[in-house]
Amino acid sequence: MSKTDKNSKPVVLTDSDFDDFVKKHPLVVVDFWAPWCPPCKMVEPAVNELASEYAGKVIFGKVNVDENRQVPLRYGIMAIPTFLFFKNGELVDTMVGVLPKLQFKQMIERKLLET
Repeated sequence: MSKTDKNSKPVVLTDSDFDDFVKKHPLVVVDFWAPWCPPCKMVEPAVNELASEYAGKVIFGKVNVDENRQVPLRYGIMAIPTFLFFKNGELVDTMVGVLPKLQFKQMIERKLLET
């Protein structure tokens, strides 16, 4: 299996495929962002690195809030970047804003990988 088969990059999600994506994958982090958002651009390199580091374990998705309004509305997303953490289709935590990569990684370990 190549790295791309393991989704080593965040997957672009829309309102129409979001639910299926979250249900299909046991461990998911979804980044809600917009192209005009400076903090979203600041955190993007860390998100891409983490997607690569956790390839095969945790899958990352990205939702552009300008193009997709239903899912952000359903989850009450009022600020971006916002990250939702799903385990077995259930929302287990939310993180708003920019955190250093290490703290982001600790959140993934604590919320998704610990049993």
